[in-house]
Amino acid sequence: MNTHASKPRSIASRLILLFTLATALLLASGLGIFYSLVVRHASAEDNAVLADKISAVRADFHESGANAFAEELNARRGGEHSAYWIRMLDSQGRTYAETPGMDRLLPPEIFPTPVIADEASADIQKSAAAVRNLKNYRKEAKLFSLIALNEQSGGQTYTLQIAQDRSSDERVERDFAVLFIVVLSGGVLASAFIAVTVTKRGLRPLGEMKQSLGRVGPTHLKERVAPASWPRELQPLAIAFDDMLERLDDSFTRLSQFSADLAHELRTPIANMMGEAQVTLTRDRTAAEYRETLESTIGECERLSRIVDNLLFVARVDAAREPIARKRFDARKAVEKIAAFYQTIADDHHVTISCSGEGQIYADPDLFERAVGNLLDNALRFTPENGSIQIALCQRGGDSEVAISDTGSGIAPEHLPRVFDRFYRAESSRSSDGAGLGLALVKSIVDLHGGSATIQSQVGHGTTVKLILPFPEK
Repeated sequence: MNTHASKPRSIASRLILLFTLATALLLASGLGIFYSLVVRHASAEDNAVLADKISAVRADFHESGANAFAEELNARRGGEHSAYWIRMLDSQGRTYAETPGMDRLLPPEIFPTPVIADEASADIQKSAAAVRNLKNYRKEAKLFSLIALNEQSGGQTYTLQIAQDRSSDERVERDFAVLFIVVLSGGVLASAFIAVTVTKRGLRPLGEMKQSLGRVGPTHLKERVAPASWPRELQPLAIAFDDMLERLDDSFTRLSQFSADLAHELRTPIANMMGEAQVTLTRDRTAAEYRETLESTIGECERLSRIVDNLLFVARVDAAREPIARKRFDARKAVEKIAAFYQTIADDHHVTISCSGEGQIYADPDLFERAVGNLLDNALRFTPENGSIQIALCQRGGDSEVAISDTGSGIAPEHLPRVFDRFYRAESSRSSDGAGLGLALVKSIVDLHGGSATIQSQVGHGTTVKLILPFPEK
């Protein structure tokens, strides 16, 4: 059993084959029709000449009489290259007279049945009837058209047998057929050559595109195909490649930044644990000092665990493997429950949390709680004392909106487009308490529900994050 897949045929070979076949078909059809017309025209002309010959022979027969006509036939010279051969038979079917040498080439029995016409028949009509009744006969390299007709003279019935030599016409037809094959073969070869030239020239932009794309690599993701310079048929492909390269460039940049940020985030707690452990081991410590080192190490491990947990969650959401157990629930009760959990922390910072509005939410309750909790945690972290956090609920069309506003320090406009990126933090002063994954996790949860997250902020006046979660279509 052959396990190797057959090599696919190239576009160039298909175009060349189809173009050549189409040209061959057109040439064969055209030349075939032309050949048929020429042959039919030549045959019609031969028949017309034969009809004229029949009329002339009949006229000569009636004017001269049977005896004189017979003497004229016997005296006529014959030969291999004679155009016409004539024989005269009596009523008993015996040869009365013939062109000399005719008995050797054309015996009487090979001729067709004589045409019988009454005396009133016109010469043209009888000649035409005889031509319609002709018989083709081949003798060695010669081709003859044979006819026979009955004529009356002196009260006797005679049969005239006339043979027309059409060998030269057959040779012309054969030579024309050879010419037809030569022209057809030459046309096919020429069309194949033209097809190869045109196809190679037409597909040259694909080779150039291949070279352009071949230069793309991790260090050359800025390479573009430049669609404006390509043929119109290839411009959509070039645009698609440029869009793909732009997405790859953006993804690669984000991945590189993510890797660098991840290494930085993981390096800090690990370095802290290693430093504390190394300092502790430089000399003997009391039990309280060892306990303090262990507690610090546990704190750093918990921080690492939260980072890893959040990263795993975001990765599962991006891969669409996170199961969603959606259901409809009261948004006000869910938000008040989350606010009550963070109220103790808010009281410590002298920050008030208030809820307003009503509505229903169609989402996974645990994921919704996690998203709103992250937003409240961020708001509490950056809201100064005596500030406030407002959670507003509303129904707009077929969507539920949850807006969380704080009176914190706000975010500069240049940072707003990237606040939902992983590990991105607008200010270095915020890096002590978080890893920059809170808003990225919120965005992932909202995307998982088919919703959207937007942010508005003004430096010194606070920030508003709005979550929009759709209801299922009815």
